[in-house]
Order: sequence, then C-alpha cells, then structure tokens
Amino acid sequence: MRGARNPLNSWGRMDSFYDEDGSYVLGEHDLDLAKRLRRAGSDHRKFIRQIFVSVDITAPLYWWKEYDTYKVGTVANSTSTMHKIHSKPFDIEDFSHDHMTPDTLLFMDTVVERLEQIRLKYMETKSKEDWYDMIQLLPSSYNQMRTCTMNYETLINIYYARKNHKLQEWHTFCDWIRSLPYAEELIIAAEED
Repeated sequence: MRGARNPLNSWGRMDSFYDEDGSYVLGEHDLDLAKRLRRAGSDHRKFIRQIFVSVDITAPLYWWKEYDTYKVGTVANSTSTMHKIHSKPFDIEDFSHDHMTPDTLLFMDTVVERLEQIRLKYMETKSKEDWYDMIQLLPSSYNQMRTCTMNYETLINIYYARKNHKLQEWHTFCDWIRSLPYAEELIIAAEED
C-alpha cells in the first residue's frame, strides 16, 4: 500500500496493519484506494504488480502446457521428469484420471503397468533406450509439481482468460485465485461494479 500511495505522497493516510496472527489487514482508507486504483486500469494499479504469490501446484502436463502461456510475470521451478521419473514406482494416482470413462481407465491401467515394467528394467540396466521408452510413453495426464511465483496483476490476466475454460483444472485454479487475500477486491474487482 505504501507504493500505491507514492503518486500523491499520501502515506499519512495509510491505515493498514498486521493483526495478532501476523496477517496483513487493509484499513478502510487503504482498501478504498486499492479498489479505486484497481478499477482505473493497469496503468493505475501498478502496486498490484508488487503483491507476490508463491505456491506449489500439482497438475497434469496437459494443463502445464496451457499455463506456460503466462511466462511473462511468472517463474516456475518444476520437479524433474528427466532426472527423477524413475525414482518411484508408477501408480495410477500419478496421473489425472478423474474424468476418464471406465473403458479408458482400464486402458490407462495397462499404460501405467507398462511404464512400471519399463522403469524396473531401467533400474536394472540404466539403458538410455529404456529411459526414452519411459519419457516418450509418459501420458500428458502425468501430474507434475511446480513451485510458481507470480503477482496479482498476472493473476488478474489468468483469472479472466481461464475462468470459463473447458478444463476443470482451470476452474480449480480460478477458485484458488479467489481464495487469496483480498482477491475479491483486487483481482475479481471488475465484476463488482
């Protein structure tokens, strides 16, 4: 909020504080200013770019391909498929499968079994051929964890671009965005007017 008050040197009007739990609470005047700047557009809400979020996200590779659209304003550090794909047994729970039909789920069980066979063989042989078999057979439903850093401005862009997306994973992500502190006022704000 200090940065939001820089243009008019209005720091004396700041009324935000930390509560007894250590949470930052926007005071009435600061919240009013934040909402007005948010509605005024990107040029006026520069302070939102300084509200940083860091989060661990586990999602299927097919979702990460779409998330990578937001490379500007984000940083992600993922678990390594290249170095660690063989470090634990494959299990159906390593894959997003909640929307699969029963027939497809049966087939997916076969794929997971085959991946595990290849993994065990690779553990024995350390053969690059076996490693390639794992990597190239790996379905895009494989769940990968990434630690992501972004700011509220980027979250505004993501939210409005993806809130009505076909993939349920985007709805889950947008629900998470809505759960962030002051998200309703600072990220979703355009809908309230």
